[in-house]
Amino acid sequence: MILLNPGPVNVSDRVRNALLQPDICHRESEFSELLADIRQKLLKAFVPGEEDEYTAIVLTGSGTAAVEAALMSSMPVGKRAMVITNGVYGQRMSSMILTQRLGTPDLKYDWGVAPDPQTVDLALKQHPEVHTVAMVHHETTLGMINPVKEIAEIVDRHNRVFLLDSVSGLGGETLDIAGNKIYMVAGAAQKCIQGFPGAAFVLVRKGFMERVMKYPKRCWYLNLANYYEEQERGTIPFTPAVQVYYAFREALNELLEEGVENRIQRFQGYAATIRTRLEEWGVKPVLAPALRGNTLTAFYLPEGCSYQWLHDGLKQSGYVIYAGQGQLEEKIFRVANIGALTSQDIDGFVSAFQTTVARA
Repeated sequence: MILLNPGPVNVSDRVRNALLQPDICHRESEFSELLADIRQKLLKAFVPGEEDEYTAIVLTGSGTAAVEAALMSSMPVGKRAMVITNGVYGQRMSSMILTQRLGTPDLKYDWGVAPDPQTVDLALKQHPEVHTVAMVHHETTLGMINPVKEIAEIVDRHNRVFLLDSVSGLGGETLDIAGNKIYMVAGAAQKCIQGFPGAAFVLVRKGFMERVMKYPKRCWYLNLANYYEEQERGTIPFTPAVQVYYAFREALNELLEEGVENRIQRFQGYAATIRTRLEEWGVKPVLAPALRGNTLTAFYLPEGCSYQWLHDGLKQSGYVIYAGQGQLEEKIFRVANIGALTSQDIDGFVSAFQTTVARA
């Protein structure tokens, strides 16, 4: 089955076979070596040349776990977070903050509308209590890339902490973490990195991590200070998904061999093929080209097709697409183009799509 949903994704045989590594105890030196290798490879992939300025903290859980860990660990006493929202995953961050009553009113934009840097600038002037500004990099709701560089400059100018949810971005979208002075970036194995679900991570500026160590512990399992303290000693505070970590390391090996920029270009090519072919057949994308990322496209459903009918027809041909969310659930469908896919997989999908829609 070819997965054209935005994670989990198809993985290579190399990554799948890595699950078959020998059983080990996570308190032994073999696991310490595995963990150190993963952390080093994450820095090499995503902050190349600036590895000494960042640390990678690895935890067992979904991408959402990494995002919540970053948010809940990022604030000192008496400070709050502001979330910039223009989709489901920004709203999810806002919900996390609400559980602890640590937020200010969100900067809300309609789905598909890019955040305005001037509005962010004004909000930070009006809210000195805001310490952390959080935003989604690739908002999977519609496949939209948010203006990271522009927002990061504003946040840095105000001497605040910029936190980025790049769970769906790292490895598929261009991101200059160090150059944009982003303090915290959350990611996960099962999307553009092409690993399995269950391994997530946060990249943190080392200087800021030293400050985090002194902040209140608002949770225990998802507190980054707990992980950092242990991982710097070569161990981990809680039982990890050991076999998934083996596969994660192999996925990182593949990413580094391919090259992050080459992978981004591969995904760009797949997206261009899907968009060009479907638009030729009159299927309309939701976003304008300037707003789209490289890894997912939201389309309006063809006339006369329900999502379930289209999904089931394509699944019979071996391809899994993704539904819309919220108010667009009955109007759109989404096609991701990440994972261990080939050009033949993409060509097969567009051919199956044409055949399926012709039967409507």
